[in-house]
Amino acid sequence: MPVIRAIEVLDVRFPTSLELDGSDAMHKDGDYSAAYVIVTTDDETLAGYGLTFTIGRGTDLVVAAARSQAQMLIGMDVDTMLADMGSVYRTLTSDTQLRWLGPEKGVVHISLAAVLNAAWDLVARRAGKPLWRLLAEMSPHDLAAVADLRYVSDALTRDEAEAILSALEPTKSQRIAHLEEVGYPCYTTSPGWLGYDDEKLRRLCGEAVAAGFSYIKLKVGADLDDDRRRCAITREAIGPDRNLMLDANQVWDVPQAIEWVKALAEFKPLWIEEPTSPDDILGHATIRQAVAPVGVATGEHGHNRVMFKQLLQAKAIDFCQIDSCRLASINEILTVLLLAAKFDVPVCPHAGGVGLCELVQHLAIFDYVAVSGSLDGRVAEYVDHLHENFVDPCVVKDAAYVVPTSPGYSARMHDASLARFSFPDGGYWTERASAETPVDLLGTP
Repeated sequence: MPVIRAIEVLDVRFPTSLELDGSDAMHKDGDYSAAYVIVTTDDETLAGYGLTFTIGRGTDLVVAAARSQAQMLIGMDVDTMLADMGSVYRTLTSDTQLRWLGPEKGVVHISLAAVLNAAWDLVARRAGKPLWRLLAEMSPHDLAAVADLRYVSDALTRDEAEAILSALEPTKSQRIAHLEEVGYPCYTTSPGWLGYDDEKLRRLCGEAVAAGFSYIKLKVGADLDDDRRRCAITREAIGPDRNLMLDANQVWDVPQAIEWVKALAEFKPLWIEEPTSPDDILGHATIRQAVAPVGVATGEHGHNRVMFKQLLQAKAIDFCQIDSCRLASINEILTVLLLAAKFDVPVCPHAGGVGLCELVQHLAIFDYVAVSGSLDGRVAEYVDHLHENFVDPCVVKDAAYVVPTSPGYSARMHDASLARFSFPDGGYWTERASAETPVDLLGTP
């Protein structure tokens, strides 16, 4: 029976700002980063790996919080954890002093995601299964026990959760077989970063079409005339029948969002993502009513399950965008998946960051297999950046995630990548600090 003996938390930063990868109206110069957790046991062959996504400065704060939270895992028996991950979650969320710093939001919540992601990766590796399959093979009763339903019982009771899961139990194997044959559909944001020039936008859109993508997302919100020009380029490059999605990354007030989306409606966007503050439930509802038939999507900055409950109760969104590192890992994500299923809102996971594609493929697959049972209106995000840094990188073929088969949550990074990009002492960052001017020292591990 392996026991957790040590925790290591690293600040890992990739210099994506050099090429403006990931740039949007709110975040113009992000360096894709992660607070990266390694959980080791007294079995040298067994460890767990998890992360939470950040974009550079401030990652050190998340690392410090994760180190504090992860100490509660030391001494836990991995087999006991595997049998009851609900208890593990409750233990890590029971620190009353740390809760004062949140509660359930901000730095101490995304740091908790990193720690719990590592714990879930650990137990999946112990079971010898990819995380999606570990979850899919759990009974409805056990899954409902994993979900954190505190504060949401007015919208979803435990009996309702079990009923949703039980209804799909007899047909799980059919959906697994379907995904193993064709994969889980995804969309690409890789062409649409705001900092890319028109030529690069046009070229990358063409490459996305050639790769089979029928859903392509474009960042907007800095300048309306620029957005109109870029939307026209994108629509011309992808044709009239493919889906164009727009993402404002929270930059607008409510009236401005309505005006701006209406000005871009001629390009027939499927959705406008994060049109205003992620905390403004009623603002999203107002925007949704005003800009229809353009849909409203949000969730990557939804702090916790309570916000998602309110978004769904207020009929404020058409697409629910869970994030693997904003919510407190599987225990809270499962709650949101169940809420979305009850309110019949499709889940389209956010994955625009380092490691997110690796993680959210498990969530999307599990949702289809065990919670929603549907692919209607559902598509998961994919960005073609930094996958080479992972031991089990996601694989996309014909615009669909290939179902992962390796044990765990696909979060482990190569040791060479950690050595090169750990901040501030990794090879890349020390070389950059010693150089007279910043240079691109990116290398393949």
